[in-house]
Amino acid sequence: MSTSVNAQSSEEEFFLEVNNLSVRLPTGPSSEVHAVKNVALQVRPGERVGIVGESGSGKSVTGRAIAGLLPQSKRVKTSGSIRIDGKEYLGAPHKAWNDVRREKVSMIFQDPLSYLNPTMRVGRQVKEACRPDAAGNAPTDKDVYQYLELAGLTNVDTLAERFPFELSGGMRQRVLIAIALAKRPGLIIADEPTTALDVTVQAKVLESLDQSVTELGTSLIMISHDLAVVAELCDRVYVMLNGRIVESGPTREVFVNPREPYTEALLKSVRSLTVPGEELISYTAAITAAMAEEEQK
Repeated sequence: MSTSVNAQSSEEEFFLEVNNLSVRLPTGPSSEVHAVKNVALQVRPGERVGIVGESGSGKSVTGRAIAGLLPQSKRVKTSGSIRIDGKEYLGAPHKAWNDVRREKVSMIFQDPLSYLNPTMRVGRQVKEACRPDAAGNAPTDKDVYQYLELAGLTNVDTLAERFPFELSGGMRQRVLIAIALAKRPGLIIADEPTTALDVTVQAKVLESLDQSVTELGTSLIMISHDLAVVAELCDRVYVMLNGRIVESGPTREVFVNPREPYTEALLKSVRSLTVPGEELISYTAAITAAMAEEEQK
């Protein structure tokens, strides 16, 4: 495993290129789970990529590995390759990963209250994420307001003075988006960013994310069990099952003509993605049937 960041050619087709990524996590004193198995995926500059699959399929572990956010433990075993903006980072020193998260990759998590500082005003948290401008000037309140507005928030001068607990769930999630955008990263990884929100708020938050990513030209990885969200936002999709990528391709092609029984089962479990008049089967039944068919091969 490499312990340094090795520069390659500046002309890279992919902003992110993951090859043969495997992750083993401890589950007890002498046991472990093979959470990610030989995963390969790529993201081009400005591209939107979805990672879908049931809970426990390895989606979030993959996202955290890409962002260098797996637990710091000798029992967490990773192998393979993670190249970001032309450099290899898997096995790189902690400082190198800190630089990646400060300058190249941002992550938006599912529960904003767990990732926002409850004792710090919203504006200050966004300002701390802002990078200096090209001349090296420190960020200003105007910069903070710009990113809050870009994330779909209004009355930003007043909102910047509030604490996270004073905001609604949808507003807090938009603040996390603003923090991610303030770093002006090449890639944003959104891990189930709207799962805890009601449908109306979810749609508004996703619209804000869609518009802001488009405006900044940032690449996006959307990790979600919600296929409808991925179908609307993403250019390409990877389908995960038991830690592996079982199908990938352009989103429309995969969702309209799935090759794998597992992908077809996922699609049949979502009413908005089934053929009109086709019977909706339960999510659990769909997954169970697909896994049974895979085991018989």
